[in-house]
Amino acid sequence: MDFELTQDQHDIQRAVRELAASFGNDYWAEHDHDHRFPWEFYDAFAHGGWLGIQEASILLEEVAASGAAMNGCSAMHLTIFGINVLVKHGSEALRAEILPGVVDGSLHVCFGVTEPDAGTDTSRITTTARRDGDSYVVHGRKVWTTKAGDSQKIVLLARTSPRDDASPTDGMSLFLADVDRSAMEITPIAKMGRNAVASHEVRIDGLRVPAAARIGEEGDGFRYLLDGLNPERILLAHEALGIGRVAIEHATEYATQREVFGRPIGQNQGLAFPLAEAQTRLDAARLMARNAAWRYDNGLRCGREANMAKFLCADAGFEAADRAVQTLGGMGYAREYHVERYFREARLIRLAPISQEMVLNYVSQHVLGLPRSY
Repeated sequence: MDFELTQDQHDIQRAVRELAASFGNDYWAEHDHDHRFPWEFYDAFAHGGWLGIQEASILLEEVAASGAAMNGCSAMHLTIFGINVLVKHGSEALRAEILPGVVDGSLHVCFGVTEPDAGTDTSRITTTARRDGDSYVVHGRKVWTTKAGDSQKIVLLARTSPRDDASPTDGMSLFLADVDRSAMEITPIAKMGRNAVASHEVRIDGLRVPAAARIGEEGDGFRYLLDGLNPERILLAHEALGIGRVAIEHATEYATQREVFGRPIGQNQGLAFPLAEAQTRLDAARLMARNAAWRYDNGLRCGREANMAKFLCADAGFEAADRAVQTLGGMGYAREYHVERYFREARLIRLAPISQEMVLNYVSQHVLGLPRSY
């Protein structure tokens, strides 16, 4: 296997890097502070045709490394992968209606799966969709629905039949519903970081969804969701790498310029070695992420590699951001120098879309063959 980028991939990387660089750190700091969605950034990439490209991992690592971090990546990756189930399992009519607007950036789609009492254990969702003639009537509650307040559509997971302990993941269906404020109460969640892209609690009371807006067959929604798990892990792994890269860049620049006791602080091994170790871990994690992406693109099984890539890259990215804060000392705690934002946003990837502990559960069970612990 050859992990060297092709010429086309290098061209994509260069073009994305140049476009992302036009939105500096101050842009992202302001949007994070003001809790404003980065519309100018999103539109620039949509008009450039980047939202539909296949080399999404290259794109989003470069976006993160530009200083956009999770604010920039989340503005885009939810659109790229949130509709993966529609692309693979939606009807031809539904795809024709929705995909052009998604590709040109005029249509925003959010993803409503997680519930207050159903996070990792998706089978415990209580949102229901009851068939009523040519439509379904939905009642329930979703949480951590990113971009719900800025979206026109929501990919919604709901139970169309009661939970059966013998087959707990059966009986869930996916819908592409309108974000209808008359039947939905959308409340922003105050959170630690990634504040330019809001997350919401969504209460649904009597939302009508046409039967034609169901994605795939009734009752198979959970199985459709599984198709997107490995790409999502690979994607987030590369975003973590990008955050780690920009954090190390800021730290090394500061360590080179900042002088204490008559010499650059980067001359001290106590600062230099941790940065060198963080860079080493980033480079090693990138190999696993590239391997996972290569296997996925070549149609090979990649659950093991995708989960391990997410685990290693999330830890490496966070360690790099933490080390950047430590290198800057007191200034690392100041918003002016941006590394505190990288720290907050790198922390998120150790929690989502799957926690580090659940990755280890996967490896224990599916790689090592140990008994399931839950």
